[in-house]
Amino acid sequence: MKALLETKDVCYAYPNGPDALRGVSVHITRGSKTAFVGPNGAGKSTLLLTLNGTIRPDSGEVRFDGRPLAYDGRSLRELRRRVGFVFQNPDIQIIAPTVEQDVAFGPANLNLPPEAVKRAVRDVLGYVGLLGYEKRPPHHLSSGEKKRVAIAGILAMEPDVLVFDEPTSSLDPASSEEIMELLDELASSGRTVVISTHDVELAYRWADSVVLMAGGTVLARGAPEDVFSDHRLLKAARLKPPWVLDLYNELALRSVIKRGVPPKSVLEFTDLLERNVHGHVPQEELGRVYLCDADAVSGDEIRALLDGGSVAHVGAMGTRAKEFANRERILLDFTYGVIDKCILKALIGENSLIITTGGMVEHVHRRISEYSAESGRALAPIPITRQERRRIGGEVEG
Repeated sequence: MKALLETKDVCYAYPNGPDALRGVSVHITRGSKTAFVGPNGAGKSTLLLTLNGTIRPDSGEVRFDGRPLAYDGRSLRELRRRVGFVFQNPDIQIIAPTVEQDVAFGPANLNLPPEAVKRAVRDVLGYVGLLGYEKRPPHHLSSGEKKRVAIAGILAMEPDVLVFDEPTSSLDPASSEEIMELLDELASSGRTVVISTHDVELAYRWADSVVLMAGGTVLARGAPEDVFSDHRLLKAARLKPPWVLDLYNELALRSVIKRGVPPKSVLEFTDLLERNVHGHVPQEELGRVYLCDADAVSGDEIRALLDGGSVAHVGAMGTRAKEFANRERILLDFTYGVIDKCILKALIGENSLIITTGGMVEHVHRRISEYSAESGRALAPIPITRQERRRIGGEVEG
């Protein structure tokens, strides 16, 4: 597949410092989720900064959409509009006194009409879950909220590619999961998403493609399960394999399970073990996974479903869905890894409800359909229609 972003034999050294990049050649395909993985000092951040022209290589070439980068002011402005960069520390990216002004900076500099700028700001703040934050000073926000402001400022310019340097750095586990969920949503909308990280667990479960780096060079590139299965390469990069892959390999070495496609999650590992224990995928009666769009239902309708007693677990995906649940005082059992957790509950006969919004509705449909096809289990999300609400929860008055 043709590369959207590509480097060829890129070298770079910081003034009075060691070589940061030494002959790096990589390519990133359109619509992919690529993770550059390596220890501190591997050259990940430096390489990412060459992708939008922030750093100009000492030698070698960087291409975007088939053309070598040009480094004049006009060309760089257009490149940075199309290749948006979110820094590890959002404080160096947020420059305005209010959230609204900061997010408006990019589209305003594109000379959009004032109404178009306001619309862009409103849309992206809604997308990242920061509506109502417009007048807040950024320095009063949490680390996770600042990260969302930085993302919103980039999204407002409608880039083709989103580049994130250590997207979960300094975030607590829950905020980290929410940011990665947002990146999944962005990728599901067709954008190309690139991250750097030293977190092999994150890269293994999230990325389509992994580039393993150390000492300013590329050690390996490929599918996460292939790259992270090579213990020699991981040792050279001073990294450990993801726990799920490590456990899979150890069980396979002991002939407890048969080798196949390595699992990436608890759900996939569970299916693998069941096949090995039973010789097939058990076909007990499955629970149901209900799906509703928070933009299309009311809190009363959701509560009516829950009061009916047919739904045992509730999860919310995306910031808007979680804000909806919080506003409507709907208690959530799952706030991250929601799809897999609801599938796992369905496999033991329990019903779940996934609340989400926008493009994530289709993402849920696609993920569960893919799981059904791969596992041989007849499982499909059930949209919450008026008829379905009446059947499982009773009709809502009014």
